[in-house]
Amino acid sequence: MGTEDVRPSDLKTILHSKRANIYYLQHCRVLVKGGRVEYVTEQGKESLYWNIPIANTTVVLLGTGTSVTQLAMREFARAGVMVGFCGGGGTPLYAANEYDVAVSWLSPQSEYRPTDYFQKWVSFWFKEKLRLKAAKSFQSVRINQIEMHWHCLASKSENNVKLDRTRLNTLLAQARENMSSASTHNQLMLEEARLTKALYKIMAQSVGYGDFTRAKRGGGSDMANRFLDHGNYLAYGLAAVAAWVNGLPHSLAVMHGKTRRGGLVFDIADLIKDALILPRAFIAAMAGEEEQAFRQRCMAAFQQCESLDLMITTLQDVAEEHGQADLS
Repeated sequence: MGTEDVRPSDLKTILHSKRANIYYLQHCRVLVKGGRVEYVTEQGKESLYWNIPIANTTVVLLGTGTSVTQLAMREFARAGVMVGFCGGGGTPLYAANEYDVAVSWLSPQSEYRPTDYFQKWVSFWFKEKLRLKAAKSFQSVRINQIEMHWHCLASKSENNVKLDRTRLNTLLAQARENMSSASTHNQLMLEEARLTKALYKIMAQSVGYGDFTRAKRGGGSDMANRFLDHGNYLAYGLAAVAAWVNGLPHSLAVMHGKTRRGGLVFDIADLIKDALILPRAFIAAMAGEEEQAFRQRCMAAFQQCESLDLMITTLQDVAEEHGQADLS
């Protein structure tokens, strides 16, 4: 088939939940050549061209020293690829606007995007009690993912994870109970923070990492902190895609409050961050991996665990469940 025969609709035949690729690019140019989106790197006096299979790509992160043409952005939009500008190593994430630089994306635009889930979402979002119930639904999925994937990781000897399973199960059971009984968003957020802090401690001890303190946005020479930042931004990319697929604005958060423009992306990413990124950050740090190897480790986990599928279906389930409720 010639490039002139390819229609925009043909680029969306692979469901987003089944796409395999996340790209982080630096020191290159992204352009359209011969009808294909490619990135160009310089090697001496030569220019090397590499194809980006956009129909099988969810997220493109453009790092240090990159540029992208208008034609390339048009093709990304046609194929439904989320694009984000970021610093070196994938963090922090920037965007071409003045809003929250933590999570803000250049989303593919179309006037014909479906609004079914958006309408269900806003039907409950303005009711605080229903929004709290939706947040609890998110946390329930999150805890289930941690329980399943941490035990799976620990069962594989090559990971060198000596997990205290009883301790983890007790922690998760307590978190389930406390989150279920939380009567306000603040109580739920406090319990969420307590759980995450305890998980850091458990995993650090499980791999023999030693003392660990979470440092936001860069941990200096602490590799676990650096890997956590890096992996989390990969998860944010998938989360932004999941929100876009369901037509949900990033400002309609259920957990991270009503005043943060990218709050919903944080909420969605939390479904898998502790389950997949957190343990792999410590495992990779102990193995002395480079960032590229850690990225591959994370992306392999996303694919094997069908993370994007989980994000998309969780949003749909929450919209269906709480959008049908009637609470005055």
